[in-house]
Amino acid sequence: MFSNFFESLRAASGGERRLHADDERLALAALLVRVARADGVYEASERAEIDRVLATRFGLDAAGTDALRTEAEAVEADAPDTVRFTRTLKDAVPYEQRLGLVEALWQVALADDRRSNAENNLLRLVVNLLGVADRDSGIARQNVQDRLDAEGTAPPRNASSGGPWGA
Repeated sequence: MFSNFFESLRAASGGERRLHADDERLALAALLVRVARADGVYEASERAEIDRVLATRFGLDAAGTDALRTEAEAVEADAPDTVRFTRTLKDAVPYEQRLGLVEALWQVALADDRRSNAENNLLRLVVNLLGVADRDSGIARQNVQDRLDAEGTAPPRNASSGGPWGA
């Protein structure tokens, strides 16, 4: 079903051509879904945060975000690895914009008021594969945490099951 999408990811990552904007969107959406599913629980709050990220980043209405997220859920389930998404985004998106992608990933990871070891580990891997410095990921996570604190929707600072070091 998604073989054309995966072919376009392979071609773009192999330097054969620039990734189409729709494929970039689908790659990011699938990566957001993968982060949300990392802890084995895919909650409504995570889906809502994915929709918010997609609507804001791509200017989509509710029907557009729902359609993109639904397609991304299917692509993510069929994807054999995370590298396909990250390599494609790393090659297609300048570093400064990848920082925004990392912040979006943290928004989704923190949407359910918990941070699991699985989410922390996946985010460490994804950040590395996106070519984003650990320090910049930490700043992105802190920015998201500060916004959640200001909104009163933040999980406790030590809510991570990743021990005192978190992610």
